[in-house]
Amino acid sequence: MNFQAVYEQYRGQLEQVERLLRDQSRSKQMELSQASEQLLAAGGKRIRPLFALICGTVGNLSSPVDEDVAKIAAALEMTHMATLVHDDVIDRANLRRGQPTVRSAYGNLAAMYAGDYLFARAIQLLAEVDHPRVHRDMSTGIVRLCQGEIEQIQDFFNWGQSIRRYLRRIERKTALLISLSCGLGALVGGGGENEVRALTWYGHLTGMAFQIIDDILDFTGNSHVIGKPVGGDLRQGNLTLPALLAAQHPDYGPRLREIVKPGMSDPDVREAIHIVTESGALNQARVIADRYIDKAVAALTRVQRPEVNRQLQVLTSFVAERSF
Repeated sequence: MNFQAVYEQYRGQLEQVERLLRDQSRSKQMELSQASEQLLAAGGKRIRPLFALICGTVGNLSSPVDEDVAKIAAALEMTHMATLVHDDVIDRANLRRGQPTVRSAYGNLAAMYAGDYLFARAIQLLAEVDHPRVHRDMSTGIVRLCQGEIEQIQDFFNWGQSIRRYLRRIERKTALLISLSCGLGALVGGGGENEVRALTWYGHLTGMAFQIIDDILDFTGNSHVIGKPVGGDLRQGNLTLPALLAAQHPDYGPRLREIVKPGMSDPDVREAIHIVTESGALNQARVIADRYIDKAVAALTRVQRPEVNRQLQVLTSFVAERSF
C-alpha cells in the first residue's frame, strides 16, 4: 500500500470535503469569494482532511457520522487556509504553491479579511456537528494557534530564542491542526477514549515532523516543486530549526548571525543557505524529525483497527519522505 492507494480509497470523501470547502468559501461579497476561490484553486495536499477521514473510520460507524467527519475535515482545512492567508501577509509573500498569494492579488487588507472570513465559516460549519467536545477542543486549538503566530512574529531575527521555544511554536502553528484532525476525526468516528488519545498524540508527533521537514525543505527544496522561493524563512527572519542549530556551531554560527538580518541581499541568502548546509545542521534537524516519526509510528500500536493503523503508517511515510 502506498500514498496514492490510500488517497484513492478516500477520493469520494475527499471530494465531499472539497465541495464543502467551495460551498463554505462562497460569499455575496465578490472580492471575498474571488480571494477564497483563488486559494482553493491553488490546491494543496489536503493532508489534514485525509488524516481526519482515516481516523474517522476507527469506530467503523455508519454514513451519518461520516458526514460529520467530513465537516470536521473541511473546517480544519479552512482554518489552515485562513492561517496561510494571514501568514502570507505577515511574510509579505507573493507566491504560495507556485501561485500568486491572495495578498499579492488583492492587497493586505483584503487578504486579512479573507482569512478572518474563512475562520468564521469554519466555525459555522463546525456548529453543524452536535458534539460539545469538538467545539471545546477546536476553540482551545484556535487560541493556541494564534499564540503561536504571535510568538513567531516576536521571534523574527531573534537569535536568542531557544530550540525549546521553536518546538513550542511549531507545535502551535502546525502540529496542532494535524493533532486535531486525527483526534476529532476519531472522536466523531466513534473511537474509544484510548484510541482518541493515541491518535491525538500520533497527530501531534506527525505534525512536529511535518514542520521540521518543511523547514529543511526551505533550504534544500526546488522552488518550482515547493511552490515558493527557497530561503524564504531566512529572508523574513523566521529562524527555524536548521538555522538555530547552525547558529550553535562555533565555526559557522558567528557569520550566520551576522548576515541574517532585515533586508538581507540575495547573495547573503545564498551564503546563509551554504553555511547552514556546511554546518551539518540539516542532518541534525533530520535526525530530530525522524525521532518524531518513530514515536508517531509507535503511538499507532494503541489503535485497534489494523486497516487504520496501516493507512496512517503510509501517511507517516509520506510525511517523512516528501519533497514538497
